[in-house]
Amino acid sequence: MSKPLKQIHLAAHFPGVNNTTVWSDPAAGSHIEFSSFVHFAQTAERAKFDFLFLAEGLRLREQGGTIYDLDVVGRPDTFTVLAALAAVTDRLGLTGTINSTFNEPYEVARQFASLDHLSGGRSAWNVVTSWDAFTGENFRRGGFLPQEERYSRAEEFLATAHELFDSWRGDEILADQATGTFLRDAGAGSFAHRGQHFDIHGRFNVPRSPQGRPVIFQAGDSEEGREFAASGADAIFSRYATLKEGQAFYTDVKSRLAKYGRRPDQLLILPAATFVLGDTDQEAAELAREVRRQQVSGATAIKHLEFVWNRDLSGYDPEGPLPEVDPLVGEEHISRGRAQVRMYRDPIAIAREWRQLAEANKWSIRDLVINTGNRQTFVGSPATVAQTIDDFVQADASDGFILVPHITPGGLDPFADKVVPLLQERGVFRTEYEGTTLRDHLGLAHPDAGAAPSRRAAS
Repeated sequence: MSKPLKQIHLAAHFPGVNNTTVWSDPAAGSHIEFSSFVHFAQTAERAKFDFLFLAEGLRLREQGGTIYDLDVVGRPDTFTVLAALAAVTDRLGLTGTINSTFNEPYEVARQFASLDHLSGGRSAWNVVTSWDAFTGENFRRGGFLPQEERYSRAEEFLATAHELFDSWRGDEILADQATGTFLRDAGAGSFAHRGQHFDIHGRFNVPRSPQGRPVIFQAGDSEEGREFAASGADAIFSRYATLKEGQAFYTDVKSRLAKYGRRPDQLLILPAATFVLGDTDQEAAELAREVRRQQVSGATAIKHLEFVWNRDLSGYDPEGPLPEVDPLVGEEHISRGRAQVRMYRDPIAIAREWRQLAEANKWSIRDLVINTGNRQTFVGSPATVAQTIDDFVQADASDGFILVPHITPGGLDPFADKVVPLLQERGVFRTEYEGTTLRDHLGLAHPDAGAAPSRRAAS
């Protein structure tokens, strides 16, 4: 008996200005005007995607003490954008990254519950922690917490938010006009929480929302992050874009669910994915090379090299050889606010490896950055890309993908127009929404009030 076809989950990530986008392309539009968000969201909904996703940067990145103007990630506030998009979409899920280090549970719970009401049950929360004191300088408490305390705070933050969501069961509002009775339960919204990080009690002022709680996403790949996802998240973002790596991650995370009393279908694994389409595979490959060179200008290549070298390399020719001088190793870093810095734990070893690659392939600095950085995940004709995506999902390398186009806001249009119909013909992607909430789209149950919340932290 053949295995039934898995249904593919698709989402769209609205990218900021960074080296995965080509903001200088004539087809690119604004990353901050509301019309861009509307176009992007309505394209995703037209294609019957599960949700739109917004990442968040809480401080402008700096390089050498000045704003990194090749990669300005500033954008409007996440909740403001998602609430506005709720008014111009009907079914699309609305997912936002909100930091647990610099916010308070009551405020965040109130915002997500409000968004869930305004959108008719389409809100989702990507729970993250902060990793650097640099970002924290924008906030009252200074922002820096040791790693174990960030995780501890995030665990308690999420558990406390769940207590607030569940302080309303959903049946308290009677609104009997004949008797003038509005609430059947005078204790509605009551909560009390005392813990290591939060000591709060009072009344939560937003009644239970259509989904009960927002869908919970997690984006970490650490051991703590994988356990958090297995214990209580509804979906996890994966960074693994190859079939073999994707299958290993999928198997590992799904195998952790049983000890928390959960089934494999209660957690979705969704890698981020870029794409380049062409009429033929060859045309797409040529376009992908052109896009990658647009993404990595000479200036960008030098700045990227500085992440590793921790030196001012502005005097080097991006079309020339790598520096002979070794990276500077120390606590202070020329790049501030960039998560990529954490990837280069041993810069001396990385510099040695990159020099060997550059010499063997006769690569310039720019060539090296282009060939060692992120590449497009799916490249080919619409038929090739549709088949590859389907192959990944059916082979349990993922449950779907969060697509990141390199052009904003119109970069999603070709995928919606050319690839989605082929997936629908294969019978692996919906032709119409079957429900109204994001939990419906993702195949997730609506939680009962009082169900035990997660006690694990995002990373």
